[in-house]
Amino acid sequence: MQYIPVCEPFLNGNEKKYVQDCLESAWISSSGKYVTAFEEKFSAYCDCKYGVSTCNGTVSLHLALSALGIGKGDEVIIPNFTMIASAFAVCYTGATPVFVDADPKTWNIDATRIEEKITPRTKAIMPVHIFGNPCDMTEIVALSKKYNLFIVEDAAEAHGAIYNEKKVGSFSHIASFSFFANKNITTGEGGMVVTNNECFYNKCNYLKNMAFPINGPRIYQHEDIGYNYRMSNIHAAIGLAQVEKADEYKEMRIKNNQLYKKFLNGIKGIIFQENQQNAVNVCWMNAIVVDKKLYNHSKDELIQHLKDNGVETRLLFTGMNKQKSLEKYGCDMRGEYNTTDWLTQNGFYLPSASSLKEDQISYICNLIKEFRNA
Repeated sequence: MQYIPVCEPFLNGNEKKYVQDCLESAWISSSGKYVTAFEEKFSAYCDCKYGVSTCNGTVSLHLALSALGIGKGDEVIIPNFTMIASAFAVCYTGATPVFVDADPKTWNIDATRIEEKITPRTKAIMPVHIFGNPCDMTEIVALSKKYNLFIVEDAAEAHGAIYNEKKVGSFSHIASFSFFANKNITTGEGGMVVTNNECFYNKCNYLKNMAFPINGPRIYQHEDIGYNYRMSNIHAAIGLAQVEKADEYKEMRIKNNQLYKKFLNGIKGIIFQENQQNAVNVCWMNAIVVDKKLYNHSKDELIQHLKDNGVETRLLFTGMNKQKSLEKYGCDMRGEYNTTDWLTQNGFYLPSASSLKEDQISYICNLIKEFRNA
């Protein structure tokens, strides 16, 4: 029986060459040519002028919010269906995350329900491009202009995704990406802030390096509270090798998603995330929702069947309105979030590595098809 992990990194470029260069030159910490090269290459890939590397995606999001001056007393609108890092980053600033339910088709924040959550304390909207699927940025940009709000894109899962022929990350005042091991582009651990605003760029560089002066001598007198959010040269070396092949990896993920949909076409009770016609979903994860009435088995039963046959899976996110940590923090947990509840209760994602082979996807899909009639 073969074993298929849920997602593993794909490193088939210049990673070893660049890392070896770091080791031989002894530039292994947060200074070095690969940090600058990675920032420039990745920000350009996102059609943004500036990039600021960080040690992980969560702190990248915190840094982005901090650069905008968001803090105590402010509110930031986020999707209820997201990884909790989106909410935690808001909490780190002292601001309050406010939740909006997911769209039942795209599973992104329901843009038609954002306006009802805007108050005089709202300072920003944080769309999250769930599983690499771009949000409805037309509506979100319109709301941003109408209410004079910042947009902070959480593009942690959406490297290279496109909406209306424009890269995600370039719609907002500032955006954040993650390079965790399972992402389409990885550095193992890492993140990046991208922006077209020079002031925000300078503020991020200032804050991420313990608020040392950006220019001038390195004096140990600090005017502001800063953070140690720097990325090492070694991680950046891996990232540069990865971004050199970013489009190749993106196409591999998209092809895998197409194969899943092809092999599972017509299987009642298996539901995929829907793409917008004017968007390119980079398919970070191949998530499905199981309709027990149509599929004849529950999500949990299917997960166990796949596990018994060597296929690893992962559950979908639990809604922010169900998080005890956020309730303790003081977030408003009231209201109904029916789409999020449906996704959490019935969904999970299948193996999604860029390097998946067609016969592996076929094997997984055959298990799903056969189990429906078991």
